[in-house]
Amino acid sequence: MRNTERTPPDDALPAVPLRRRAHFSPAADAIGSELDLHLTGRHVVHALAPGFCDAASVYLLQRWILEEEGRVPADPPQIEARRLAVRIGADTAEDWEHLLPVGEVLVFPRETPYARAIASGQTQLLDGVDRHTSDRLRRTGRDDAGVHALLRTASFLIVPLRLRGRAVGFVACTRGPGREPFTRGEAVAVESLGGRACVALDNARRYERERRTALAIRRSLLPDTGRAFPSCRVAHGCLPAGQEDVIGGDWYDVLPRTGRRVAMIVGDAMGHGPESAVAMIQLRTAVRTLAALDIGPAELMDRLDTVAGDTPGASFATCIYVEWDAEAHTCTLVGAGHPPPLVRGPDGPAERISLVSAGLPLGLGSGRYEPTVLHLTGPTLLLLYSDGLVESRTADIDQGIARLAAALDTGADGIPDPAHPKALPSLCRRLLADAPSDEVRDDRTLLLAELTPGKN
Repeated sequence: MRNTERTPPDDALPAVPLRRRAHFSPAADAIGSELDLHLTGRHVVHALAPGFCDAASVYLLQRWILEEEGRVPADPPQIEARRLAVRIGADTAEDWEHLLPVGEVLVFPRETPYARAIASGQTQLLDGVDRHTSDRLRRTGRDDAGVHALLRTASFLIVPLRLRGRAVGFVACTRGPGREPFTRGEAVAVESLGGRACVALDNARRYERERRTALAIRRSLLPDTGRAFPSCRVAHGCLPAGQEDVIGGDWYDVLPRTGRRVAMIVGDAMGHGPESAVAMIQLRTAVRTLAALDIGPAELMDRLDTVAGDTPGASFATCIYVEWDAEAHTCTLVGAGHPPPLVRGPDGPAERISLVSAGLPLGLGSGRYEPTVLHLTGPTLLLLYSDGLVESRTADIDQGIARLAAALDTGADGIPDPAHPKALPSLCRRLLADAPSDEVRDDRTLLLAELTPGKN
């Protein structure tokens, strides 16, 4: 076997013949078009195989994927790399899943060309498959025809994927006996392709990390609406503004209070980005802390107003706070500049609640908030929501609230078995689906409660 170091410098790239670059399929143009690790890997192997080579695969260092950025020895005894994508001929990855499963993490000892490529940062060009790979393939599928085809490799190219001066993975290409072996010029062309792929892979990794972080934060903020409360069933729904926004300024919560009472809140911190998300988290935490003090709804809102005034980004946040007491048959509501809740009694129709005081948004030091108390005599649906469900550029907010009330009536009347555990979640999904779909982009959040007065 021959093993040649990468000799052409980076500035020699323009001298690579265009006919060599023409070997790459149009899939090469798609590299970096999507912020997705696996899709980017598939674009790379589809660019290479079957036109440029018979088989191509992309591996990324496991520690790089997991973002373990600590110091790594210059010549580690072994490396761990995850198979990101593979393509053999015109086959898909699924055709070779039994031999080369995507996502598999492999250990490559120091003496393998893969580890040498990572340690040295130099392309490895060989006359055939190395012994480590040969032994592993034979162990995997001794009698498999695909194994024998892979072992008939006559030219083997391993190109390290280098990012900011260090290798983060490698691309492996093979050609069978019926094709010309790889040349150094072709190796440089693959290095150029790998350099572009590296930037795309790093962008995808960063995006996925941020998305995982945002989703983890969002999951931690979801209330336990599956929890059973006395004479109260709760369901929720949320559609963030925009396809890629996974966390915004809307929040909602359900909190047990003493004396078998239940508190519910829906709020909206202005904006959709990280600043509004941080403000939302602080306000939600403040509500939970204040609720634990067992103070009344109006006093809780007064104190939350003070907290919002001292919290950057929380001023002008709105919310509606409700406390349900099944034994007293009362529902106490306090609003801070938020759209009015809707209630629907046993016989309908749904109506908006005219609060004693709608209140100003939080953080303005507006003084005391006034509670509104409802006395319920039968099972009642209570709907709290954010303005994203009722705002539209083609109609005023009152029309939006009337439309939402009509949708609540239609949805509630269409439930065949209101007592079914999935009835409320199904109604939530329907109300979100019926929200206006014009150019207004705002978070859409709702909290739907079925309140059943207890027996005195």
